[in-house]
Amino acid sequence: MAPYYENNGATLWLGDSVKLLRHIADSSADLIFADPPYNLSNDGTTCHAGRRVSVNKGAWDASRGIDADFAFHAAWIAACRRVLKPNGSLWVSGTYHSIYACGFALQQQGWHLINDICWFKPNAAPNLACRMFTASHETLLWARKDKKAKHYFNYDLVKNGDWPGDALKKPGKQMRSVWAIGAPQKEEKKFGKHPTQKPEALLERIILACSRERDVVLDPFCGSGATGVAALRHNRKFIGIDTEREYLDVMAIPRIEAILNNKTK
Repeated sequence: MAPYYENNGATLWLGDSVKLLRHIADSSADLIFADPPYNLSNDGTTCHAGRRVSVNKGAWDASRGIDADFAFHAAWIAACRRVLKPNGSLWVSGTYHSIYACGFALQQQGWHLINDICWFKPNAAPNLACRMFTASHETLLWARKDKKAKHYFNYDLVKNGDWPGDALKKPGKQMRSVWAIGAPQKEEKKFGKHPTQKPEALLERIILACSRERDVVLDPFCGSGATGVAALRHNRKFIGIDTEREYLDVMAIPRIEAILNNKTK
């Protein structure tokens, strides 16, 4: 089976991540970042740019019930476990709608949790119901395949590197488990908008901290291609999978090609 797109260290597959991961060799990825569906498309509304808008993103984000949703998370996590190298690591992003199911699946399958990160969003949208606290963070889980695995962590870069825009990171101090990173910048939406697009600053931090140059970074739900952009920019190879042709064609591929073209100038 041929990839949907392949160019100079970037490979994209179109289709179901669990099925397509079968075409990727055992122990071939050094780092996996996964942003699975949060199952939030429930016909509700939210606030975006000062307007009330629907939370529906597509059939891919609709809940199929608690048992089916958990089975899905358990399946893709198991598929990633086979593909990940023995000393590689996995990051999972989510809100309370999905992250606890992912965390339980990780523990059930024998993964060792290294950290949970609170990604604080300084510019989060207001809460329209006014009956609860405003949701202003997502949770990131960082795990390795088992307790004895020797995952990579660039401690010196994380502590002493330049991390602009994060008011919580003090120069020369250890990076803590609460990160303040805003929404994607305007230029990151040049080719279009994805409803769950992650800021490149978030992906760059993870990739620089947890992988080396020429490592293989895999994203089984690559959407807008932000993980690929960050990986290729910092001289990693990238494998991405997504079910939505539109997002690959309109966003991921153009963004990746812009990075590759810029590197060859």
